[in-house]
Amino acid sequence: MSDPRARIEAVFRKAGVTGYLHAADLDSGREIGLRGDEPVVLASVFKVPLLVAFHRQAAAGLLDPTEAVTLPPEERTEGPTGLSALLDEVRMSLRDLAFLMITVSDNAAADVLFARVGMDAINATIEAMGLRRTHIVANGRALHDTLLRDAGVTGLGEVWSRLDEPGVLPSLRVLDPAHTNRSTPREMVRLLSLIWRDEAAPPAECEKMRRLFGLQVWPHRLSSGFPYDDVRVSGKTGTLPTLRNEVGVVEYPDGGRYAIAVFTRSLLPMAVHPEADAAIGVTARLAVEALRQEG
Repeated sequence: MSDPRARIEAVFRKAGVTGYLHAADLDSGREIGLRGDEPVVLASVFKVPLLVAFHRQAAAGLLDPTEAVTLPPEERTEGPTGLSALLDEVRMSLRDLAFLMITVSDNAAADVLFARVGMDAINATIEAMGLRRTHIVANGRALHDTLLRDAGVTGLGEVWSRLDEPGVLPSLRVLDPAHTNRSTPREMVRLLSLIWRDEAAPPAECEKMRRLFGLQVWPHRLSSGFPYDDVRVSGKTGTLPTLRNEVGVVEYPDGGRYAIAVFTRSLLPMAVHPEADAAIGVTARLAVEALRQEG
């Protein structure tokens, strides 16, 4: 099987997922993709355009990233990580909230920044960068509440127990790109490319964003495909029932830089699906290898 797209498709199929992938060499412009122009659900990947809008506003003097905000527990958006999982009141700067939003995908931190930046400003930033098929329509709290309401449950843990019931999965609007935060793999690769080429914001702000993506703690998806000490992987994951995503940039010691976006939809409603997680890393590596061979 010499065609890299066929090999990528075979990996997705073996893992029991439908995969959507796009990758690009940041310097030569060479690309490879599989369903890269189809609409996908961003899940927590929506925090990437939010981060860009935040840093653009900081550069323009529209907000002070060192401004401290106080977050009582009863006002924080639910989630399994970061401030969302803490029990006591927290006081933290906006830029440290951005750190938590990217490195551990903190929903509470993201929603504070979302409110400060504003949804209209996020979408204006997206439009200014030429991302015509990327749209942000809700913050983390709204997505969480919609998921629970559509599933007819009161807690996230209950959602998984109902996914195999007839009619439940198709009713979840957060899993439908037409009704939630959405983009395409190609456009997410373009956004990463702009960040890495210092074009998404002033160079100093882009450098700050790259630092955060490089500190993401999750090693089980994109990074798993590049288990080498001299290869740097920076990324942002996204997860919802049946959906596992990651976008990021892989940098080689010889200077090669590759932006990658992988989105998957599982055929089975499994809360734990290591094969799907691993498929993201494997397909990303196959895509990068194909781009490097072309060079």
